[in-house]
Order: sequence, then C-alpha cells, then structure tokens
Amino acid sequence: MNTARLITHTPSPGAWNMAVDEALLQSAAVTGTITLRVYGWSEPTLSLGYFQPYRDREYHAPSRPCVVVRRATGGGAIVHDHEVTYSLTAPTDGRLKRRLDDWYRLVHETWIRTLAELGIAAHRCLQTDPQKEQQFLCFHRRSAGDLLLGSAKIGGSAQRRHAQAVLQHGSLILKRSVAAPELAGIAELSGRDLSDRAWLDGWVSSLGQALNVCWQSGELTDEETRRAEELERTKFGHLRWTQRR
Repeated sequence: MNTARLITHTPSPGAWNMAVDEALLQSAAVTGTITLRVYGWSEPTLSLGYFQPYRDREYHAPSRPCVVVRRATGGGAIVHDHEVTYSLTAPTDGRLKRRLDDWYRLVHETWIRTLAELGIAAHRCLQTDPQKEQQFLCFHRRSAGDLLLGSAKIGGSAQRRHAQAVLQHGSLILKRSVAAPELAGIAELSGRDLSDRAWLDGWVSSLGQALNVCWQSGELTDEETRRAEELERTKFGHLRWTQRR
C-alpha cells in the first residue's frame, strides 16, 4: 500500500485554489507525491472551463456578481458555493495501479457509498447526453460517470494530464446557491444537511481503500507554496488568463 498525503484547507479565494491545484500537479511530476486535497471557497465563485469564452458568463445572470476564475481543466462553468471540492494529484508512474479513466469512477463510487451510509441514494449517470454538452453550467450537462441524485446532477470531476502527472478535481453540491438557484443540492433533493462535513472522514477513508493508499495528514511544502503564490499572481489571478478566450 502506498503512502499518500491528505491536505485539508479552509475556504480560500478562487485564484488561490486553482493555483494550489496546479502547483500540486507540478509537484507530483517532480517528487512523485500523491496528494488528496479537500478545500472550499471563501466567497461564491464562478469557475470557467479552460475552453469556455469569458463573454458567455454574461448569459447567466445569477452568477454575474461572482468572482470569476478560469480552470486549467475543461468542461462547463461551475458556481462554487455550498459544496465540497477536492483535487487528486499523482505521478503517472503506475503506483496507483489504476487507469486514469478509472479515477472518475472510483471517486464517484466512493461518494455513492458514503452517501448511501447516510441514507442518500445517489447513482452514476450511464451515458452522455449530447443535447446538453453545450450548456453553460457544468451541472446542467450530463456525461457518463457524473453523480446524480434522482435526475439532478450533484457531483462531477475533470482531469488535466501531463506527461509525468495528472490532476483530477471535482465538486459535490451540498445545497442550492443564490448564484445558481436553478441547481438543487443534496439538501434540497434529500432533506439532509451535510454542511457540518462530519461525513467527510468516511469518504476520505473509502477513497483511500479504493486507491490502495494510506493517507497521512500534511501541508504544502515551502516550494509548493512559493509556486502556488507565483501561479496565483501570474496566471489564475490575472485577467490575461481569465479572459484569454
């Protein structure tokens, strides 16, 4: 069983969150460290997918007041508010003994098992709906493997792959946001309020078993922090990146 690092961060600004995820991706390529990071957002934030035009955000009125960042991963826009967000970074040297495509399934299946223990019957989407692929918001789209509660999408993930490492990050909607009122969360769909997050330990343990890793709590290294600060300043916090399309 491999040892992997678990980082739990308090809610932070969007540009910093994206910078840390990319710094961890770069670190995994160099050091071979496997890291699961669980984090939140200090204010409602709209993250655009890598390929989305910036101007498209004007078509979604409820999220116009939100701070905007651009992710390094593809997919639709996400309103980050009342949710759990994670990132998983690892080298592509085979130590996880899983195909990269399996990561989506593993993470979402551990969400399903954890929610089932709370009496919430989530399930995976079986096939992509091509008619919804151009929807602005990610949670209006339907791709095979997405996490559903009834017919509503409550969880999704995206990957960015390098030659030596991979980043997967994703979100689980806990309850409705005023910045995306059309999207129900677990609270509205099941009547269960998971905002205390006490259930997260069970999910982290389940994911560790699925990946065959033993989590050890840790923090960013000095080099990762320095790199994240640089990426926040020069990339994710800069209009040149956010408005690049």
